[in-house]
Amino acid sequence: MSATVERRPPAIVENTRRLLERPLASYQLVLGAAALLLGLGLIMVLSASSVYSATSNDGNSYAVIIRQLMFAMVGLGGAVIAAKMPLATMRKLVLPVLLVSVGLIMATFFIGIEIRGNKNWIPLFGGFLLQPSEFAKLAVVLWIAHWFASHEKALDTPRLILLPMVPVTLFIAMLVVLQHDLGTALVLFALIVGMLWVAGLPSKLMMAVGAGVFAVLVLFVATAPHRVARLLNFTNPLADPDNAGYQSIHASMALARGGFWGVGLGGSRQKWGALPEAHTDFILAVMGEELGLLGTLVVLMLFLVLAVAGIRIATRARDPFARYVAAGITIWIVVQTAINVGMVLGLLPVIGIPLPLMSYGGSSLLVTLVAMGVLLNCATTEPGARRALEIGRAAKARGRSARPRNVRKV
Repeated sequence: MSATVERRPPAIVENTRRLLERPLASYQLVLGAAALLLGLGLIMVLSASSVYSATSNDGNSYAVIIRQLMFAMVGLGGAVIAAKMPLATMRKLVLPVLLVSVGLIMATFFIGIEIRGNKNWIPLFGGFLLQPSEFAKLAVVLWIAHWFASHEKALDTPRLILLPMVPVTLFIAMLVVLQHDLGTALVLFALIVGMLWVAGLPSKLMMAVGAGVFAVLVLFVATAPHRVARLLNFTNPLADPDNAGYQSIHASMALARGGFWGVGLGGSRQKWGALPEAHTDFILAVMGEELGLLGTLVVLMLFLVLAVAGIRIATRARDPFARYVAAGITIWIVVQTAINVGMVLGLLPVIGIPLPLMSYGGSSLLVTLVAMGVLLNCATTEPGARRALEIGRAAKARGRSARPRNVRKV
């Protein structure tokens, strides 16, 4: 008679399982991944923008990174407020935030300035620019989550899922389309479709909504000759190397030169004017050149951790509003990251959209950091999370109070 031997999972699997069972696992995953992405982003913005800053800001190589640091500090302050704000208070602010975002988008048609074909910027003091469409992403997520949470018991009725959610969000997305901002419009359309799926819209209606969104995007691209050229050219950038395929070719050159280990931080050649938007939309290409495939994979893994944490929060949070907010923010970050990475790798046409938490851009960085604070707030609604957080803070407070004070030597 042979004895059966029980196979135990590998130690790393068992340890990972135990870590994920902790009440604050999602909270810590979001905090750690977002902090690392922000830190890496600031380093890469400094590296990728140094040449551009020196040639366009009276020789000041630090002009761009100083601005990015300023927005990062403001964004971190907003993230702290969003993480500690009671969700009931946040829900009261949803409609005003949405109305202000829509008002600012509409203001761009009158006082906005045009940059690279997109009229979606409002000039501020000191040369700073505000991009209202970035704020609309978070406003749309919060408003949709508030509506769904308020009518959760009746969401088995498709009419309450579609109305007024679809008309309101489509109106905002079409305003962004009129600004000629294809990247942000794609994210907003993905949010609409993704949140309808989260709410449980029947598959036939989902297909109809998806077909309608696709038709709008096709119309949007077809009415702009330069977008048609980019769409037709991205499969073979060498067909038009000096125009439509220029950025894709130089991004590929940067990634190829970096290899696995990279040429070293600061050693990129493409940032010396060869690759347009090196510190904004194509910062991943500069990172691939300087830090290699290894550095690029680290960044992608951090975004994967952020996505997994967002899904955990959306499925484990007890508060309905927190569940829908977590789902919306996760869809937003995942879609925007996928579009940017696909663009840099040549898997998608070149679309002006930043890499979250990493690309230069004050409005994008500020809003994304606040969204991370909101996601942390949602993570505290998981079972046992808020109590574990309070116990941890109390332990730290006791530790600080127990430290001996400095004794003056005689």
